[in-house]
This record gives sequence, C-alpha cells and structure tokens, in this order.
Amino acid sequence: MKKTKADRGFRAANAAFIALLILLMGFPLYMTVSVSLQTMSEIYASSPKLLPARAQWGNYPLAMSAGDWGRYFYNSLVVTVVATVVSLGINSMSGFVFARVPFRGRKALFALVLLGMMIPPEVTLFSVFKLVRSIPFAGGNDWLGRGGRGLMNTYAGLILPYVAGSFGVFLCRQFYLGFPRELDDAACIDGCGRFSQFTRIYLPLSGPVLASLGILKFTGSWNEYTWPLVLTSGDAMKTVQLALTTFRSETEIQWNQLMAATLISGLPIYLLFFFAQKHFVSGLLAGSVKG
Repeated sequence: MKKTKADRGFRAANAAFIALLILLMGFPLYMTVSVSLQTMSEIYASSPKLLPARAQWGNYPLAMSAGDWGRYFYNSLVVTVVATVVSLGINSMSGFVFARVPFRGRKALFALVLLGMMIPPEVTLFSVFKLVRSIPFAGGNDWLGRGGRGLMNTYAGLILPYVAGSFGVFLCRQFYLGFPRELDDAACIDGCGRFSQFTRIYLPLSGPVLASLGILKFTGSWNEYTWPLVLTSGDAMKTVQLALTTFRSETEIQWNQLMAATLISGLPIYLLFFFAQKHFVSGLLAGSVKG
C-alpha cells in the first residue's frame, strides 16, 4: 500500500516525539554516570560539566568501601525477594478468588480492596508501625504486645507490610477474568477443586501478569526508603537506600561517590527488567479487561 503524505508526516512526528522522550528520560541517567566519574572540583565548578576531564573510575570502589555494602545488599535482597515471592502468591490467589469463585459479598469486598489503592502509604505509616511494634510475644513483648520492641530491627518487620497489596490483587483479578468459563467447567468435570484449578491450570498460565507484578513489587520494595528508616536503627539492618545517606554529612555531599553507589545499587532492578521485559507489557494489559 502506498504511503500518503499524511502517513509520512505522522511517522515523522511520532519519531520526533519518541526521540524527545528518550532525551528527557536518558539525560538524567547520563548526568548520573557523568557525575559519578568526575572530581568534586569539577562538580562544584561554576559551569556544569557534561563530561569529566578524566574519568575517575576509582570513585566506584571508593564508594563501596564507605560502609559494609555487602551487608546492605544482603539486607535489601532478603527483604525484597521474600516480599516479592510471598506477595505474588497472596495476590495471585486473591485475584483468582475474586475473578473465578462466586460468593456472597464478592463485589463489596473487592470494592474495599480497591479502596486501599486510593490511600497513600504515608497515611497508614504510624498505624502500621504501632501494629508491628505491638505484636504479642515478639521482641520481648507480652501477650498484650507491650514491654518490648516487637518486630523492630527484624527482617519480618521489614517484609510484612509488603506481602500484599491492592494493586496486585486488582491486576491478577483482571488477568484471570480473561479466561473462558469453559475452562472452569472442564476442570470441574475432571474432578479438580478450586485450589487444584488454581495450581494446575491458572498458575502455569500466569507468567505475564506475575512477571509484571513481580517487577513492580521488586522495584518498589528495593527502592523503599521511608519504612526501613522508621523501623530500623543501627548499621546491621540498613538497606541500600538507607546506606546512600552515608555520603551526606553536615557540611558536604560526596556527589561523585553518591552517584556511583546509586548506579551500583540499581543493578538488580536493571537486570530484572532486562530478563522479564517481554512479559511486562502483556501483563499490564491484563488490566484492560472489563470486570
């Protein structure tokens, strides 16, 4: 088919818009890399430097020597991986129930789940902190949850607030709504119960939505700063996001080392998205199914 002048104009405008988006999103990343390779005198120069006069690759090992970064990465990996895996199980099962299992009050209960998407986490921060600190028989607490520290400065305390989420339930429900009803009928004829339907039929077909939700959950948990700051104290339970404050003092910020540590701390997210990106968009499109 011959392309018209309007088609060529649309393609050119589309290409220009995409190029502009790449520039807007790529320039901050480029400056992060550039600053990580500069000296402090170049960073504080009167005119900004787009390129270092000489790349200071030593900023990276220097940044990693400013603290126990092996421990920080270990803490973040434990919290993020466990929270992601557990939340995928809870959200997928909850989404399956809301999508495929009829029961009284299902719509009202799902509306309450959606209500959780409208409440910012900062609103419930204090309540969640009190709840985690007052868990009975944890951290020296009595059966009323008093007298001790609860789950403060523990992996369990860092993980529990992330093991479920309204958005994950919503995304999985929308995905499972796209399956034909005949699939359930065939499973019932074969003698499968609800749990068997989920584990043997739905779960093996859930790769796209679980990959999308896993990337979002992993990224959110890995980048979380406020909750670890509130719940932990001392160096032993620091996550990588808290450890980035190492390069800030009362008088100066070591920008080059901070940017180097920021790039290194983001490597797990870059690798995860690289290997799971083919499922990411298809999983998010599951939310377009009308429930």
